[in-house]
Amino acid sequence: MDKGLPLTICVVTALLLLRESSQAGEEDDPDRLAAPTSGLGIDSRGQAEGLPTLTVTTILEDPYVMVRGAELEGYCMDLLGALAEMLRFQYRVKVVGDGQYGAVSAGGNWTGMIGEILRREADIAVAPLTVTSAREEVVSFTTPFLQTGIGILLRKDSVSQEMSFFHFLSPFSKETWTALLFAYLLTCCCLFLVARLSPCEWNEPKNEENHFTFLNSLWFGAGALALQGVTPRPQALSVRVVAVVWWLFTLALLAAYIANFTALLSSGSEQLPIQTFEDLVKQRNLEFGTLEGSSTFYFFKNSKNPIHQMIYEYMEKRREHVLVKTYQEAVQRVMDSNYAFIGESISQDLAAARHCNLIRAPELIGARGFGIATTQASPWTKPLSVAVLKLREMGDLDYLRNKWWESSCLRHSRDRWSPLEPPALGGLFLALGVGLALGVLAALAELSNSSRLTAGHAKKSCCSVFIEEICTRLRIKEKARPSQETSGKANA
Repeated sequence: MDKGLPLTICVVTALLLLRESSQAGEEDDPDRLAAPTSGLGIDSRGQAEGLPTLTVTTILEDPYVMVRGAELEGYCMDLLGALAEMLRFQYRVKVVGDGQYGAVSAGGNWTGMIGEILRREADIAVAPLTVTSAREEVVSFTTPFLQTGIGILLRKDSVSQEMSFFHFLSPFSKETWTALLFAYLLTCCCLFLVARLSPCEWNEPKNEENHFTFLNSLWFGAGALALQGVTPRPQALSVRVVAVVWWLFTLALLAAYIANFTALLSSGSEQLPIQTFEDLVKQRNLEFGTLEGSSTFYFFKNSKNPIHQMIYEYMEKRREHVLVKTYQEAVQRVMDSNYAFIGESISQDLAAARHCNLIRAPELIGARGFGIATTQASPWTKPLSVAVLKLREMGDLDYLRNKWWESSCLRHSRDRWSPLEPPALGGLFLALGVGLALGVLAALAELSNSSRLTAGHAKKSCCSVFIEEICTRLRIKEKARPSQETSGKANA
């Protein structure tokens, strides 16, 4: 009994020590720290046993990979979790040591995430890593999970310019203003013609003065454009039809002008003089550059386009001053100084969404995609490509895109202002034309009815009276009646 007691105490003590060491080992496991359980896509640790573990290299860039507390999150982390759940693997995430994407150094070795893949320090690279021919020669890429291009990121106030003297004409295009002028002149001519033809408006051409002269018709149409009532006031139905149609036309036109002019003043989109890369090269107020050692830099280096060559020569001569190390540094420099950043358009869209004083120029060049990099002999390349395609087909990639890029500034940037073209107001001009035609037909009907009554009293042909009335109304002058009175007095 005395010998058994010490043995029992030793066994219990050993079991307690083994349990504490096992718990400490689980807490210090780097895989558990780098890859949270939620990212494994596995419900319990028992099911995770036996699954392959991949070492994943990435780079810190908002919103792809970001540090939140003790964990990593972002677009690439969500993508990695979905791939791990679909292909049944575990992963350990590490941030690239030199903070580079991957380029050939002066010694001929690859840096960044590409270098870690080649040195077998990581199995795959899940990051905003652009697929290029140089990288494809040393590593393998999956199907791109994001499509992008090369754009120009600017600060709005650094490129704004004063409004032109005729800025008030901007809401409508030149074609629209030309069509409006033509519609105005046509309406005034129709108003003048209908007022002369209608017997209800001008009953006695030889003895009565017509208030709708051509100048008065022009004044009447101009008053309607300003929403002001002017004289003379129409009396005949045909003249009123033309006047009402013109009033409705001007009311809708003014509403479109005011709405578009308000949008123009609030957006200021056409106050961006740098629209293309050629505009960037020609200006002298802004410095411009890109990420050092990035695919964007080598795109301009290898391009045969003269404009692209000028951009590369500018950046190469001033590389110590215009090239930046990180994307965050580039965005901050654009915000703080007269600097334009050339880089991935999808990342620039995010910067414009997060910082409302930034804007991306319209032109995009060098369409490319972000892919997952693996070793050339890796068995994971094809399964990852198939998984990316399945995620795209199921809409998961679009969901992640909307999740990490959503912003109030981004929604406003989608509402691009543009001057109204004639097709946008085509129905309005068509309604005006139909109304003018109805007014002319109504005037002819009124004149025809009056001619029929006159022909019945005078016992003449209706057609001859109708033609005589038209000739009389179109050829008579305003001074005909006074001249006749003067000649009558002279004869007396």
